[in-house]
Amino acid sequence: MIKSERIPHKMLSQDAFSQWLGIEIIEVEKGRCKVGMTIRKEMLNSMNKAHGGISYSLADTAFGFSANTHGKYAVSIETSINHIEALEEGDYLTAEATVDITKTKVGFNIVEVKRGNDIVALFKGVVYRTSKDWEK
Repeated sequence: MIKSERIPHKMLSQDAFSQWLGIEIIEVEKGRCKVGMTIRKEMLNSMNKAHGGISYSLADTAFGFSANTHGKYAVSIETSINHIEALEEGDYLTAEATVDITKTKVGFNIVEVKRGNDIVALFKGVVYRTSKDWEK
């Protein structure tokens, strides 16, 4: 079985969308993952602000990476986000899975999306852990 800390790196190497977003892994340990990215012009909406799907996608990636560090394939079954601040081109965002509750095959996660030290979005996710192990 693959080490917990290596699973997000393997996932990112196989995730064309997260690569297109420019997501980088900053920190990872079992039950926690922090990722970051910079908002680019092609990520803006008609109001010249970052499309809500951008911060959602960053948070969803942190959520997925974190949930899978337990060594089993984990898939989301419900997610939601609260957008707190509008985001601009050039903003560097981080998303960190800060809460990871794993009492059963169903796990619960909270991800904080930040610009610097300011929380700009809060994401909640529910995950189902399968019985399939992550292999090297």
